[in-house]
Amino acid sequence: MILYHASKMVVEFPEVRKTRYTKDFSWGFYCTNNLEQAVRWANRGDGEPIVNSYYYEPVDGLSILKFEQMTDEWLDFIAKCRKGETHSYDIVEGPMANDTVWNYVNDFLTGRINWKQFWTLAEFKYPTHQISFHTLSALNCLKFERSDVIYDREGKK
Repeated sequence: MILYHASKMVVEFPEVRKTRYTKDFSWGFYCTNNLEQAVRWANRGDGEPIVNSYYYEPVDGLSILKFEQMTDEWLDFIAKCRKGETHSYDIVEGPMANDTVWNYVNDFLTGRINWKQFWTLAEFKYPTHQISFHTLSALNCLKFERSDVIYDREGKK
């Protein structure tokens, strides 16, 4: 399977970095199987939009958590990770909330809405895909293929 990582630089050797803010699945190296999504993310902000491509082949023995769709378990997992809790999974894969759904997740996290309200609002929103690598063993499942500068459809330069 080919995965994409949006960046402003060529990332031949992926790393897990602890940053100021946690993401949906905690700290990790994030990719997607959706090229359009990677292009959109690469084109955010200043700098040259670079999409790094990797061949991904999971190996036996890794601890992998996969969410097929947005569920209560998915929301609970994201809520914990966004609050700074960590987990012991090597790889986590599942939906990534788009900006609209993320606003609902944030409202849930801050207590402005409850679970029932979240699911009512998110019911007809379609999340995108993300897969995150959290250990060196997980990163070894990725083989760098190439990097491309890809501007979005608006032709930004």
